[in-house]
Amino acid sequence: MLTVETRRAAVLGSPIGHSLSPVLHEAAYRALGLTHWSFEAHEVAAVALRGFVAALGPEWAGLSLTMPLKEAAFEVADEVSDLAREVGAINTLVRRPDGGWRGDNTDVYGVSQALREAGVGSVASSLVLGSGATARAVVAALAALGCPKVTFAVRSVARPQTVQQARRAGLEVEVVELTQLARLVADNPLVISTLPANVLSADALADLAHPSGWRLPDHLLLDVVYSGWPSPLARIFQKAGADVMSGFEMLVHQAAEQVHLMTGLLAPVEQMRAAGLAAMGSR
Repeated sequence: MLTVETRRAAVLGSPIGHSLSPVLHEAAYRALGLTHWSFEAHEVAAVALRGFVAALGPEWAGLSLTMPLKEAAFEVADEVSDLAREVGAINTLVRRPDGGWRGDNTDVYGVSQALREAGVGSVASSLVLGSGATARAVVAALAALGCPKVTFAVRSVARPQTVQQARRAGLEVEVVELTQLARLVADNPLVISTLPANVLSADALADLAHPSGWRLPDHLLLDVVYSGWPSPLARIFQKAGADVMSGFEMLVHQAAEQVHLMTGLLAPVEQMRAAGLAAMGSR
């Protein structure tokens, strides 16, 4: 139950200076008339998370967690949602009435909503670049869309918990090296990259861009990168005629669900999106 007393929330992570979360959440508070709410950003390493959370006063209503805290948060959550436990990642901590913290995951919601807005319905197969915590959120979203098969393209070895999660969800799993991207893209109309922008090597990008006359008019690339858009990978897909979507849409929707969980109110998505776009345009 909301009161007029001051309520605080924040995004934690390391590094955190680039985060758009304060812009998105503050825009939601303004649109909802929550003048007593504020949202901050704090640089917090994984080893410092427990101490940071323990020091928070009762005015703190919620925390948004980014890397590298999504797995460390299991050590501080007093309760964990089934979804967060299945995905193996907590990106949201919400204060309980008894003062404890409930861990949840809104990344899955963010991916699902972003794909739905892009017109994705049934998915025959998907190529996912990377196999970390964000990839597990992607897998959960793909399973909800009825995708029967996922191929993970990784630098060396796929994280076992990600592969196991996909198999528990009933997906057929294939694991390949990132060097095989060019061969795989044509057979997977939905490609989702969960990698930082600088992970793909120049050779991998050159190989991907190499096929002469390569056209991908029926493909969609969701690249979780949103800073410095379009990413090198997105430019290659754009040139081939594919639809591309940055991680900004995923970010907006996961933040909107966080606002809902923390305040109990439906988030004003359009106002949050507009504020985020304006902030990116000014950077």
